[in-house]
Amino acid sequence: MTYENIQVNRRIFAKLPASEERIIVLLTGARQTGKTTTVRYLYPDIAYHSLDSLELREQLDRISAVGWGKTVGNAVLDEVQKLPTLLEKVKYAFDAKEISFSVLTGSAQILLLRNIRETLAGRIFIYELWPLMLSELVGIDKRAKSEPFLSRMFEGNLDMLLENEAQTLLGEELENAHRAEEHLLMWGGMPALLHYNSDRRNEWLKSYEMAYLERDLGDLARLADLRPFRKLQQLAALRSANLLSFSELARDTGINVDTARRYIEYLRLSYQAYLLPPFSENLTSRLIKMPKLYWMDMGLWRSMTGIREIITGPCFETYVISEVIKYVKTTGLDIRLSYYRTRSGMEIDLILERGRTVWAIEIKSREQVVSSDTKQLQRLAQALGDRWGGGLVVYRGDHLLQLGEKLWAVPSHRLLS
Repeated sequence: MTYENIQVNRRIFAKLPASEERIIVLLTGARQTGKTTTVRYLYPDIAYHSLDSLELREQLDRISAVGWGKTVGNAVLDEVQKLPTLLEKVKYAFDAKEISFSVLTGSAQILLLRNIRETLAGRIFIYELWPLMLSELVGIDKRAKSEPFLSRMFEGNLDMLLENEAQTLLGEELENAHRAEEHLLMWGGMPALLHYNSDRRNEWLKSYEMAYLERDLGDLARLADLRPFRKLQQLAALRSANLLSFSELARDTGINVDTARRYIEYLRLSYQAYLLPPFSENLTSRLIKMPKLYWMDMGLWRSMTGIREIITGPCFETYVISEVIKYVKTTGLDIRLSYYRTRSGMEIDLILERGRTVWAIEIKSREQVVSSDTKQLQRLAQALGDRWGGGLVVYRGDHLLQLGEKLWAVPSHRLLS
């Protein structure tokens, strides 16, 4: 697996506009996901300016809005949150038709979006770049995009779709899928880690933690004392794949509930964590209403928690859910994601809705499935009636197995790559 081929596989490329369009583009996402590499690869003929440079910030700050079109023109402005006053100048030049195309990038989402909503509303298209997905990593080895079953499972009858699939991958194809999945489960999807050996990867992840605290969190919150946030960050990572109780998290961190909510929002807005909402309909009994918390990169999760090597149930669930979230958001699938849990004990890890139709996924960190794995899926299917699209037990084995009508066991690497 090498980094050199990565650029042919980033799925965001298919969505980002060409520089011939009249448009302003914002590419945002966590630090080190490849935003700069992406824009420089896609737009080599457009002037590039990194606002990490203090000298350049001072130069651009002195340019008037009236002179922006002639002096700067169509351009990539990297880390634009470092100088948000430039947004007014971009807006002026764009409205005056003195520029036709600009790309803005930045990591600190909250600061970017607040200014963009106020300044560039109706003019800008926002795209998110996530860490590498399994389908992208698998594609690196064969220099071609890999289409996961997740991209096709909403197209028709689940039984018909899966009956036409090979029962298992063979040879090099299976080896590539296993290798890519093992990398994501252990190290996560940060592109830079593909360069390094294990020792260097551990060092890089620790350095990332500090860079995030000092740079992105500085842009987001400007906290004078980082220690309470750092403690909450670690405790939140340990709660990945679990219900999020703000009162319990606040108590364990030693802060008040409002501060805990604000800190979790910082984690969400900086792409570190994701809050999966509960399913909205009471089908069988009263539902749990708390969100579930998921960390979005397994390498950062392991570095934060200190859990190395082993693959626990919450670890595997975090991996699968985060991969589904990244894929849905990157490709723009019109799918609503949630989880299902009732106060009487019925629980399903992931619900996917499109229109009236509902699919469900149970996640099992084992290489074998058993008949009882479909019990909750069957109960949900009965409650939904004609709205039921089908259910999957996603597991760590290699074989597609039909477990009942519209019920299948699907290897995680087949669902996601």
